[in-house]
Amino acid sequence: MITAIAAVSARFAAWLPGGSTKAGPSLPQFLKFSPSPSPPPLSRGRCGEALAQRVGSGTLNDVLVQRIGDKSVADAVINILEMASRASLRREILQTDFLTPPVLKESISALEKLTDVKAVAHGGYPQAERCRISIGNTEIFTTEPDVVAALSISGNFEFELCSHGDFLGSIIGTGIVREKVGDILLQGKRGAQVVVVPELTEFLISALNKVGNVPVSCQQIPLFALEYEPPRTKSSTTVEASLRVDAIASAGFNISRSKLVSLISNGDVRLNWSPVMKNGTILRTGDIVSVSGKGRLKVKLIPSCYKLFQN
Repeated sequence: MITAIAAVSARFAAWLPGGSTKAGPSLPQFLKFSPSPSPPPLSRGRCGEALAQRVGSGTLNDVLVQRIGDKSVADAVINILEMASRASLRREILQTDFLTPPVLKESISALEKLTDVKAVAHGGYPQAERCRISIGNTEIFTTEPDVVAALSISGNFEFELCSHGDFLGSIIGTGIVREKVGDILLQGKRGAQVVVVPELTEFLISALNKVGNVPVSCQQIPLFALEYEPPRTKSSTTVEASLRVDAIASAGFNISRSKLVSLISNGDVRLNWSPVMKNGTILRTGDIVSVSGKGRLKVKLIPSCYKLFQN
């Protein structure tokens, strides 16, 4: 009798993380995108003969996003291409909200194919994951705009360390939407730094006064004061009985399965930048798993290993 027993080897690379207070105005009302002064160019896009037409054509937009498998990402990119059409025709600069990494990547890729549009991403620091894009006619990009701002959230977190989810929840709890908030950089016992749209700085300084059970104060800081570590990488191989996210991430981040399950319950584990809802979610090649305060890992290769026994 021959019995086949399958195991799975997952090879992955893990990234390791390395003003004065005053009453502000009431919460402002925001449009989806708002114009601002001109930023410098990121790159001049090129357009093949088949795409050599002005932006804004529904057919052209469909061509630019047809290879995107995720419909929600494709729809977001189409909205940004339509905004690029308005910016180009009106000869003005428009900004998106903060975008998730998949939308950011696909949007930049699509915009670079257009001859009359330039785009530049702003996240506050070089390794930022969530960024805004400034988009406009190629002839009017001349100066650097102020499209992102940074805040320091300070408090005594020595006896109650708060997670990324705690800080984000408190910020969202003031009444603003997620799309107005960029990256959150944890600082352990000191608190955190957060990147936001400039229009929200005074409001958050006034409205954000507690994270978890810890009283906090906020003040605006220059972007160069953001504390971040350039990513360090390592490659590892693990053999697991399945490709469940709790199994692979536990091995990748060298933390216990029970601890990882707790992090998932707290909303601190994300798969391709979306919160993991089930411990048994199955990973695929190319998936990126992020754990707040730990870094992220990317599944690089999943070969199947078979071992045969004969009685």
